[in-house]
Amino acid sequence: MKLLSPRVAIAIGIVASGALAAASSCSRAGDGPRVIDGAGATLPFPLYARWSSEFARVDTTVRVNYQPLGSGAGMRQTADGVVDFGATDEPMTDEQLARSPIPLVHVPMTIGAVVVTYNVPGVTELKLTPDVVADVFRGAVRRWDDPRLRGTNPGVALPSTPITVVHRADGSGTSATFTTFLSQNSEAWRADVGAGVAPRFPVGVGARGNDGVTAYVKATPYAIGYVELAYARQANLPVLLVKNRAGSYVVPTLGSLDRAARSALKSVPDDLRFSIVDSEDEGAYPIAALSFLILPRDSKQRARAEALARFVWWGLHDGQRFAAELDYAPLPPELVARAERAVRGLRAEGKPIVVGDGAGAPSP
Repeated sequence: MKLLSPRVAIAIGIVASGALAAASSCSRAGDGPRVIDGAGATLPFPLYARWSSEFARVDTTVRVNYQPLGSGAGMRQTADGVVDFGATDEPMTDEQLARSPIPLVHVPMTIGAVVVTYNVPGVTELKLTPDVVADVFRGAVRRWDDPRLRGTNPGVALPSTPITVVHRADGSGTSATFTTFLSQNSEAWRADVGAGVAPRFPVGVGARGNDGVTAYVKATPYAIGYVELAYARQANLPVLLVKNRAGSYVVPTLGSLDRAARSALKSVPDDLRFSIVDSEDEGAYPIAALSFLILPRDSKQRARAEALARFVWWGLHDGQRFAAELDYAPLPPELVARAERAVRGLRAEGKPIVVGDGAGAPSP
């Protein structure tokens, strides 16, 4: 199946949102499916949109409405009870969890790649070291024919043209993954910018969402930006090869994302808040992102909580088969097992939620 373009996918999501709002009114009256609302990361949106559609075929009593508003919004709206669940590519910090009015649980769901994409006419392949990428995005490297770019790209005709940097303008897990990678590989970046969901980029223009950055780069010759892999591929934009910690230029593939995830499995904490950025595995893609759902540990609305748990359980099992065709890597089985325990620990109205009697099947 060919992935819809990000803007088309967003449009479909908006249309679906209206339909789901109507369904929500029906569900309150007791004569329609129950609607579960979520918001957050744009990185996994193409996959979550597909899951919402497929799950509706499996469980006709539930509809899932997910809005890609950015990881920062997903965290806030879940903590404040605006939505039933959130999504983020950057785990919440201890401080953020402490400020949340309700206890929250992280459940890893899929693995994506944050890629550097660019629009230089006639140039379809580039290689850069992480420190040079950092200097491009902080404005220390300003032209495409800079000697540091030419050094890793002999034979490539790079123009003497200013670089237009494009970055996220909203709170973003994609930004957190990207800036974490740069911070771990550039002292100058760590000192000047740092890492986080809303970093202050010293140069460039901002765009909202992965789709916004993709559209800006696509429309702007000599631009460079960072987006999730699926967005760059659908827009037919080239992907920069970035040297990993082992010294290899690794293409973002399902295999290289899987290796990034597996290399971190020995150090997964009990609360599952961990990163797979900058793996030391020689075959791992370096800017890999683990995307999480954020769920209330104890919901006040049992019926909604049970419906949400069924969707999450289905996503951890049957839903994983849709990942590869949308350029996401399925979770390793060891991580699925850890995520299962997190879902089984969810409660509603103080009592356990029963899941697991069949992936995707409504619990008894």
